[in-house]
Amino acid sequence: MSLDPTALIDATWPAATTQIAGGFLIREGRGGGSRVSCATLIAPFDDADITAAEAAHRALGQIPRFMIRPEDSALDAALEARGYIAYDPVSLWTAPITQMQGEVPPVTAFADWPPLQIARDLWSELEVGPERQAIMERVTGPKICILGRKQDRAAGVAFVALHEGCAMLHALAVAPSFRRSGLARAMIHEGARWALAQGATRFDMLVTHANDASNALAQSLGMMRLAGYHYRRESGK
Repeated sequence: MSLDPTALIDATWPAATTQIAGGFLIREGRGGGSRVSCATLIAPFDDADITAAEAAHRALGQIPRFMIRPEDSALDAALEARGYIAYDPVSLWTAPITQMQGEVPPVTAFADWPPLQIARDLWSELEVGPERQAIMERVTGPKICILGRKQDRAAGVAFVALHEGCAMLHALAVAPSFRRSGLARAMIHEGARWALAQGATRFDMLVTHANDASNALAQSLGMMRLAGYHYRRESGK
């Protein structure tokens, strides 16, 4: 199975709508962030194609932005020449699902769908608001909410969805006072346990290069860091 993250994103963190413009797949995000409101290249392009993609973004009320994968170096250069700013480099971390199994202390992590209201409220407190929660609702394949608890209170929450044998982690958030407590690790183990029972063979997560804590956690779990992507958006936006 390919490790190109775009297919995993489209299945496990889907845009509200998609369309083709100028050889690009344009995603409508409805406020859900870059992953669901970017364009990806699906055919050879020229300057007119970029202009068509920009127009499609603007028709949706979105700032033109493009995902740049390792194979998109020509597009990267063309956008840079247009004054586009590069931002948010992301790595894909991956491991066999069996490697991600581990101890989950009693009453520390619970897998359920749909999310309890306490999980939704905690996501909102931790800046995973209604627009991003709506993305989870759009996923049509197997999915789960992982609610983490510490000191008898809801302290963390995450979302895991499956696509072609891969369990993809999204929206992992832990309350500030419970970070570095082992809660995120336990929640990942719970998500991986659920995913293994669903037949998953691999566990993946996407982490921005700036997120030192999540990158360190992935490394400590023995995950392999692979090339991911970055974005480009119009200058000044």
